[in-house]
Amino acid sequence: MTLGALKSAGYEYQSIKDELRKNLIYRIQNDKPLFEGIIGYEHSVIPQLKRAILSKHNINLLGLRGQAKTRIARLMTELLDEEIPVIKGSPINDDPLKPISKYAVELIRDKGDDTPIEWLHRSERFYEKLATPDVSVADLIGDIDPIKAANLKLSYADEEVIHYGMVPRANRCLFVINELPDLQARIQVGLFSILQEGEVQIRGFKLKMPLDVSFVFTANPEDYTNRGSIVTPLKDRIGSQILTHYPKSIEIAKEITRQEAKPAIEGLHISEAARDLIESIGFEARKSEYVDAKSGVSARLSISAFENAISGAELRMLQNNESESSLRVLDIMNSSSAITGKVELVYEGEQEGADFVAQELIKKAVLHLFEQHFPKIDKLEKKGVATPYDGLYTWFFENDPIELLDDAPDDFYKSELDRIQPLDELLRNHYPDCREEERYFFKEIILWGLVAKDKLNSSRLDDKTSFNDLYNSYFSGLE
Repeated sequence: MTLGALKSAGYEYQSIKDELRKNLIYRIQNDKPLFEGIIGYEHSVIPQLKRAILSKHNINLLGLRGQAKTRIARLMTELLDEEIPVIKGSPINDDPLKPISKYAVELIRDKGDDTPIEWLHRSERFYEKLATPDVSVADLIGDIDPIKAANLKLSYADEEVIHYGMVPRANRCLFVINELPDLQARIQVGLFSILQEGEVQIRGFKLKMPLDVSFVFTANPEDYTNRGSIVTPLKDRIGSQILTHYPKSIEIAKEITRQEAKPAIEGLHISEAARDLIESIGFEARKSEYVDAKSGVSARLSISAFENAISGAELRMLQNNESESSLRVLDIMNSSSAITGKVELVYEGEQEGADFVAQELIKKAVLHLFEQHFPKIDKLEKKGVATPYDGLYTWFFENDPIELLDDAPDDFYKSELDRIQPLDELLRNHYPDCREEERYFFKEIILWGLVAKDKLNSSRLDDKTSFNDLYNSYFSGLE
């Protein structure tokens, strides 16, 4: 296609921010989907994002790790036109009707309406850079190419000897800079000149290049104190700062994990209670005294824990040649390796150790689920007053310990739990609506809940977890 044919077709220039605004309005008016896959932000982040786009602002997404900041930025490409025309061979995607590079201006001057045009798909209009302290001006803005200057016999002040950086090459594109505070202050200064004046400075040479770039920055509040900060003049030139957040409910968190985690294996039943338990681990971590709250706890913790737990169940099914099974509490208890790397510990947590902290988080999540369905032990303990758990305590005092093996087949696992008759009575009296497929999961929940409240004792040896009476095990240790 040529420039003349483009003009005949009625093409008109529009900036990328006008383009984003136009397509957003179209989607809103025609009830088209927006930011698909972003869950839990429907009444908080997304309305602010819409206002920012309508205002034609550059945007800063401010939030802790694992809050979908980068994903939101990438999804903004859906608001771009499917294809736009650019001058063929242009290093900075020059618009045919509004060229800004020397190359494009001279090509149009020489060829006029015969200037060749090519089309740029919206998938190619997204640039992303992770800000690190070693990012240079040359990386982002550009530098003088001395070899080109020598070959063409041109002055260093000539625009043709410039090797353009990522920002000029992102002309008419979305440009995302992740972790903006990590960018050196002098690099940030170079950015606000582009944002405000459309001015590019390379090696002291000023170039007036009205670049057409829509910037999306992401930043973590922790970085403001630990590693760097956004310089005030740059912050002042970012139109909208939008705060992201973690899921506000277990239900939203479950929906995110369902979307992001690898699908469960065929034949493995995963109860809603098991999903609740896994999501509760992240919620417990965000309020734990062992975890650095300023660093945050990514939604990836629940996703990784879920995947690890179902893989543990899959391994057990493979070893026992079983075609069907259910996710057990023990599978989740053994998923601590997927949790330890997802939390930043404070000093007390470091002293206790990452694995200890992971186990404590799982136990607190178990206790939370236990107290949702069964009487809270703290409210029952009065001297001389019977509790619903007395029969269970007596059973453990009078019987051998219960042993649950990680790779035990379903028949053995169920028969071992069925030995404890008071568990059936507790379920019947306090959780009569328990589904049949969840019965054994909640039998485990009762045991682990009582362990968390120091009413039963659990011990771990290799691939075996034993439950026994608290005082009987104490006296056995004295013998």
